[in-house]
Amino acid sequence: MATEQSAAPAAAPHTATASRVPHRWRNLLTLTGVISVDNTEGNATATLFPSISSALSLTSGHLGTLAALGKVASVPTGPFWVWVAGRMGRRATLVLTTVLGGLFGVLAGFAQNFGTLLLFNTLMAACLIGASPIANAVIADSFADRERGKAVGILYGIANTFGQVIGPVIALFTGFTDGWRYGMWAIGGVCVLAGLLVAFAFKDPGVGAAEEQLADLDETARVKNTVTVKSVLSLFRIPTYSVMMLSRLLSGHLLIVIFGIQFLVSERGFSNAVAAVVGIPFGIGYLAGTVGGGYLLAWVDRRWPQRGRVSYLQLAQVLFAVVAFFGTQFHYPGGIGIYCVFWALMGFGQGVNPSANRPLVTAVVLPELRGQAFAIWLSVFETIAWAIFALAAGQLAESLGLQEVFLWVMVVCMLLNAAVLGVLHTTYPRDARRVRHALEERRRLAHGPA
Repeated sequence: MATEQSAAPAAAPHTATASRVPHRWRNLLTLTGVISVDNTEGNATATLFPSISSALSLTSGHLGTLAALGKVASVPTGPFWVWVAGRMGRRATLVLTTVLGGLFGVLAGFAQNFGTLLLFNTLMAACLIGASPIANAVIADSFADRERGKAVGILYGIANTFGQVIGPVIALFTGFTDGWRYGMWAIGGVCVLAGLLVAFAFKDPGVGAAEEQLADLDETARVKNTVTVKSVLSLFRIPTYSVMMLSRLLSGHLLIVIFGIQFLVSERGFSNAVAAVVGIPFGIGYLAGTVGGGYLLAWVDRRWPQRGRVSYLQLAQVLFAVVAFFGTQFHYPGGIGIYCVFWALMGFGQGVNPSANRPLVTAVVLPELRGQAFAIWLSVFETIAWAIFALAAGQLAESLGLQEVFLWVMVVCMLLNAAVLGVLHTTYPRDARRVRHALEERRRLAHGPA
């Protein structure tokens, strides 16, 4: 405190400096395109699967394999794409991953057997995963800490709403002979368009551009440490980051995107096209959770700056578990309407997560390591969770049924997740303070001795 008070005025940039990163809102809207196609890839495959299964004689186990291997391929490729971005630039890498993923999606539409479909679907997922960690790092470099929740909420709200709304649109293709192929070709085309949008509209702000301590420094002064294998491994010595990795392995809500429509078809008797309608309320609920949650998080941060984010994140897990219990463990008479309500509420419960967990991770990691931090978290640990849940659920569903699987994964596991996150009440304030002090020291060194 004494150091801050004695510092020269030039050594402390005005808050507005960090919040006026050029092109930040244009970049945000552009990045929604690449995040949208990443989400659409998984959602569309699940949406089209009942028709694919009829055409190629597949089962729920094959759906689990499709989803799992697509995610397993992302384990090495997520960090790889971030490494590539550090060498050829983030914009070029975003264009490459998105366009290449779109081409593999088109090839998947030509598949004549499960092996070919599995190959090209996996390659598409391996390419598209590169956009997520890069986009999250760019958002951290574009918006100050107090605004990141709102920015992430808007990013994931629009992206996931697009992914959910396009599901019923793509499902319309299933009314035609081999209509699922047209659906896959449409997905590939959207990916290519998203990549071209990045090529023309995206402007990289530079690493650390939004940090209040570093806002008036050039990028070479903001980034003092070269990213190495040793520095990346040091992320696991950050207690908060390690807890977030464990939490990702317990994120049972991931299962609703993979098996939600299959559950309504196989367990509740709806047709593929009718069941796909729940994607619309789910997307609306997710949009309300992400965008509204981002603004709510800003209020929570003002009221409880030290531990508000942690409590907010815990409550999100509990909310999803409660809604999932009532939405999947009981039969309701009538049509799809009641399930639309539950899917909207589950979408909301899932949607409030990104606006809290992304800023939370950003706050405890130095700017130059955030790309790899998000790659490990989203590409590796989230992928492992997806793979475990998809493979286990696909196999267990054939003997126990999806309803029983949903009980243990989307209800019990989510409540356990909330309990694990309680550790952050101790670790998060300390880890966030360490990063602030490191950035302040970096600034003092850049300006030289007082």
